[in-house]
Amino acid sequence: MKHLKNLFLNEKFILGIILLNAVVIYLQVSGITHPVITIIDYLCTFVFLFEMIIKLKELGFKGYWSSGWNCLDGILVILSLPSLVELFIPTGLMDLSILLVLRVMRVLRFFRMLHFFPNFGQIIKGFNLALRESYAILLAFFVIIVIFGLINCSLFKDIAPEYFSSPLESIYSIFRFCTIDGWYDIPDTIAAATSPFWGFMVRLYFCLLLIMGGIIGMSFINSVFVDAMVADNNDDVKERLTTIEKKIDQLLNEKNEESNS
Repeated sequence: MKHLKNLFLNEKFILGIILLNAVVIYLQVSGITHPVITIIDYLCTFVFLFEMIIKLKELGFKGYWSSGWNCLDGILVILSLPSLVELFIPTGLMDLSILLVLRVMRVLRFFRMLHFFPNFGQIIKGFNLALRESYAILLAFFVIIVIFGLINCSLFKDIAPEYFSSPLESIYSIFRFCTIDGWYDIPDTIAAATSPFWGFMVRLYFCLLLIMGGIIGMSFINSVFVDAMVADNNDDVKERLTTIEKKIDQLLNEKNEESNS
């Protein structure tokens, strides 16, 4: 029993089961069905369930759920439990939407691999820091997109309804435009429905919008976000440099004292 408990608490063993389950899920999503694949999938689910039960017994309820990674693992295990329903209900009697939900629950198990990645916790910490540092810029960029979305909806909803038929559709089109996703399609569509002069003005307007929002705006947001993500690393480097400078100053002072004496 002790060896079995140690096996389920072994991270390498669990990682192997996760990788095996990932292969099984890939085959299932690809439409490859076989009784052996199904059995392996159920066995992986039971392994994850037993792992959760053993950790709950070892750490206690509060100790288990106080860990962020255990919370993620526990939630994914609970979400994957409905897939066991297929053991008791024939697939032919189940609604297609229910089958889709069960398949999605299986795919969610892939998230368990995240905490095996090196320094993933540091990446999440940097991402949270970047969000705190740059949320104001992201909000301002969103407001600008909304404003130009409403403006373009008022101007072009009759000329290009496929892009600006409603405020929401227009905002989405401007967001696509600012991410430089087929940016030329929108002005070309509008220009084709207007006179040559207004077609030129429309292209000029969207080129300016692309430069300000898509190139300069997105580049500025990326630079601020990346700078905020690496700020924590920069602080560590500064601290180390400060420590080195202090040690150098201390050695110089000691050397000067020895020379004076």
